[in-house]
Amino acid sequence: MAARPHFDRRAYLRMFEPKLFTVLREGYSLRTFKADAVAGLTVAIVALPLAMALAIASGTTPEKGLHTAIIAGFLISALGGSRVQIGGPTAAFIPVVFLVIQKYGYGGLILCTLLAGLMLIAAGLLRLGTLMKYMPQPVVTGFTAGIAVSIFSSQVKDMLGLSIDKLPAEFLPRWESFAAHIGTTRPAAVAMTVLGLAVVVGLRKWKPKWPGFLIALLACTLACAVFALPAETIGSRFGELPSALPGFDFPHIPFERTFELLPSSFTIAFLAGVESLLSAVVADGMTGGRHRSNGELVAQGVANVGSALFGGLPATGAIARTATNIRAGGSTPVAGMLHAGFLLLFMLALAPLMHYVPLAALAAVLLVVAWNMAEVENFRNTLSAPWGDRLVLLLTFFLTVFLDLTVAIQAGIVLAAFVFMYRMSEAVEVSSGVRDALGESGEDDLHGDDPARAADLDQRAMLPKGVEAYQIGGPLFFGAANRLDNLLDQFFEPPKALILRMRLVPVIDASGVHALKKLAGRCHRKGIVLIVSGLQEQPNRVIADMRLEEAPCELHFVSNFERAVRLAKTLVDKPAD
Repeated sequence: MAARPHFDRRAYLRMFEPKLFTVLREGYSLRTFKADAVAGLTVAIVALPLAMALAIASGTTPEKGLHTAIIAGFLISALGGSRVQIGGPTAAFIPVVFLVIQKYGYGGLILCTLLAGLMLIAAGLLRLGTLMKYMPQPVVTGFTAGIAVSIFSSQVKDMLGLSIDKLPAEFLPRWESFAAHIGTTRPAAVAMTVLGLAVVVGLRKWKPKWPGFLIALLACTLACAVFALPAETIGSRFGELPSALPGFDFPHIPFERTFELLPSSFTIAFLAGVESLLSAVVADGMTGGRHRSNGELVAQGVANVGSALFGGLPATGAIARTATNIRAGGSTPVAGMLHAGFLLLFMLALAPLMHYVPLAALAAVLLVVAWNMAEVENFRNTLSAPWGDRLVLLLTFFLTVFLDLTVAIQAGIVLAAFVFMYRMSEAVEVSSGVRDALGESGEDDLHGDDPARAADLDQRAMLPKGVEAYQIGGPLFFGAANRLDNLLDQFFEPPKALILRMRLVPVIDASGVHALKKLAGRCHRKGIVLIVSGLQEQPNRVIADMRLEEAPCELHFVSNFERAVRLAKTLVDKPAD
């Protein structure tokens, strides 16, 4: 019996060591600090308008977005498993956060964020970070594109300046409300949106290194002030922004509704985990580094708990801001920590000026974010994938837009699992004869130079009268085990012995063993001896562990096909009692 592997506590704890500690242990120079400071300032300039715009789009006030970028951004960099990850609020959270605030109030969102943080910490400690890479790409593409459509929908009111007291959370009622209030469109808001988009798109084309979002806000704010345009601003809707340090903000939390909020909490945790690890993978590709996925999940969890306690929003690693950090020269977690510090300084110093920023300019920023998030080319390419992938993509996309992000993710993953099972079941071959076992090849192929085909042809000719042989190719798991059910129905006259060749089965699970037991039982009832040959290591171990044992003249296990044929001949020639 194999010895139980020793639990290495040091190796386990090393998975959660912050990259900041690693950097400091390696040595941190003044030159590196200067580079990190420049990168942190650059990212803070990019993050400033985004944090406010994302908070407003989520149905809350702009300072909560800044608080999230400061608190969560600092914790993610200080405790995370990536050297260059930049954390904060992201567009992926907008639909679920808006819906939670609409239904349960801001206290409900605080509870959701706390629960999501605890889920992320638990996922990291249970070492589930490595499982995130198995997320089906059509699901990710589908809900990402659906979120982009939802973000666009959420910005129509501000980009047109519509007078709507309360915007519905659902997609179709929201557009019905837009249509009913289209007569209240403000030309000034449309002008600010067009100007903001023109500045961002123009700078990306001619000056891509310039902070396009911030320059767009400045241009729109100046235009609005100089021409005295009647456009709604941050100050006219939200009043003065607080120019003070973030403090504990613990509103009434509906703990009695915890069970109702669990699905939304799971969605927030899922989005935070997937986006942060995707961002870390992108960063690794740009820097040649390697992040600690489980440590990153723990840091994301701590950051979300911290953000909730300081009155913030859900947070995760931001791919665009992380890439900006790398391009600006950031190479250690200090850059991300400094980015949070610079944002705090901006908030304290510039809060009075943010009063004059037009909301339509922030809408223009988020329209660009939505377009980037949609990944139109990736969506179009996935529509050219096999039918199963297309179905998963479209189901996830439409459920995200028209129903609910939580339902979309769950349905997408379940459908992707069924598609995977179907494909695996199709990949498993249960065949007799050389032609069937090796594929739909022509007659000439059977007599070619392939030694494996020649060997199979010779082995087929070795079968004595009254013996049949079938070969299984591929993993025999719960999605494919039913392929054995109708095996005996193919015989016009049942053989005396059936050889089941399993040398091409690398993996078997409980359902596969159960199907094998069921086949052995049917063979026994029909008077057929079942001989299983060529078991690989994993199937042999699983079959032994599940106590599927040999029975004389009923079920036998042999090492190869030649021995199976000799045993079958002996059993067939054996006189009946």
